[in-house]
Amino acid sequence: MTKSNNRWRKSSSKGAALLIAVLFFLIISLTIVIGSSGPVIADRKAAQNLIKSKASYFASEAGIEDVSYRIIKSKNYDSAENLTLNDYTASSVIADVDGNKEVTSTGNVSNHIRKVKTKLIPGIGASFYYGVQVGGGGLVMSNSSRVDGNVFSNGPINGSNSNIINGDVISAGSSGLISGIHTAGSAYAHTITSSTVGEDAYYQAISGTSVGGISYPGSADQSTALMPISDAQIEEWKAEALAGGTHTSPCPYSVSGAVSIGPKKINCDLNLDGSDVVTLNGNVWVSGNINFSNSAILKINPSLGDKTVVLVADKETNRSSSGQINLSNSSQFFGTGSAKSYVLLISQNNSAETGGGNTAINVANSANGKVLLYAPHGTINLSNSISVKEASAYKIQLNNSASVLYETGIANLLFTSGPSGGYSIDNWQEIE
Repeated sequence: MTKSNNRWRKSSSKGAALLIAVLFFLIISLTIVIGSSGPVIADRKAAQNLIKSKASYFASEAGIEDVSYRIIKSKNYDSAENLTLNDYTASSVIADVDGNKEVTSTGNVSNHIRKVKTKLIPGIGASFYYGVQVGGGGLVMSNSSRVDGNVFSNGPINGSNSNIINGDVISAGSSGLISGIHTAGSAYAHTITSSTVGEDAYYQAISGTSVGGISYPGSADQSTALMPISDAQIEEWKAEALAGGTHTSPCPYSVSGAVSIGPKKINCDLNLDGSDVVTLNGNVWVSGNINFSNSAILKINPSLGDKTVVLVADKETNRSSSGQINLSNSSQFFGTGSAKSYVLLISQNNSAETGGGNTAINVANSANGKVLLYAPHGTINLSNSISVKEASAYKIQLNNSASVLYETGIANLLFTSGPSGGYSIDNWQEIE
C-alpha cells in the first residue's frame, strides 16, 4: 500500500509539474502574442491613416487642378468650388490678391486634412529688355539725342552731333555697324568706327574709336533678335478691342472734353486736341490714324491696377500710308498710378519695311509720360525734347535732344488680357 501510494504521489507530482509547465508556456505564448499584436495593430492603423492622408492630398490636388484649368481657359467658376471624386471631396477657394489669383484647395478624408495652394499671374504680354530695340532699318541719333538704357539693333547704329547712350550698344549680324556713337557702356558690332566707347569693345574691325576698357578684336558677331511683340499678340489685343464693340460714326472720331473708351474698335481716325482727356478702360484698335496735339491727355483707369493698356493704329487695307500715330505739342500720358502701368502705342504701318518714306510714329514738341512706342514694321521719329520710356521699331530716328529713359519695370508688362491665355502658374505647393 505504501509502495503504491508512493508511486501515485510521484505520478501526481509529475502531472502537476507538466501542467504547470504547460500553463507557463501558454502564459509566455500569450504574452508574446499580445506584445507583438500591439505594433501590428498600430502599423495597420498607421497604414490606414496614411492611405486616408494620401487620398485627402490627391483630392486637394484634383480640386486645385480643376479650378486652375477653369481660370486659365476662361471657363466659368465661382469664388468657392467643390469637387467630388470617388466619394472624396475637395473644397477650393479663389481669391484676388494684388492682381493675381490665389487658389487654396482643401481635401478632407475622415478628418485627414491636406491643403494645396497655387498662385496664377496674368499672362505676360511683352518683355522690353532694352531702352531702344531696332530691326533691320537701324538707329540714327543726332543733335544731342540720348538713350538712358541699352540699345539693340539688327541693323546699323549711326550717330552725329553729341549723342549719348548710357548703356551697352549692340549692332547684330555680320553687317553690324556702330558709327559716330558715344556710349558710356560696352559696344558690340562687326565694325566700329568714329565712336567713343566708355567700357569694352567687341568687334571684327575698328577705326577712329577710343575704347575706355578692353578691346576684343576677332569677337563673334552678335545674333540678331526677334522684336519683343509678335504680330500674333497684336492681333489678340485687336480682337479684345473688337469684342467691346465698334465705333463707326461720326468719323473721324474727334474727342471733345473728357471721355472714357475701351475696349473698342474705332473704324476711322482718332483725334485728340486741346484739353481733351481720354481714360482707357481697355484696349483700343483704331482702323486709321491717331493724332494727339495741344496738351491732350491719355490715361488708364486706376481700377486696372498694374495693367498696361494697348492703343493700336492699324488699317489692315492700307498699312503703307495709314495706321500712323502723331504726337505733338506737350501730349501727356499716364498709367493707372502704379509704377508698373504704361500706355503702349502700336503702329502697324509698314512703309519703312517695304521701302516707303512714311513714318509710323512721329513724336515731337515735348510729348512725354508713361508711354511706350512700338512699330515693328515702320519708322519711329522722336524729336524736340520729347521723353519716352521705351521705343522699339523697324527703324528709329532720334533728333534734337529727344531722349529715351528706360525704366526697369517694363522688362515684364501685364496687360488687361495676356497673349496666349490669361494666366500662368507662378507657384504650386502644399501648405499647413
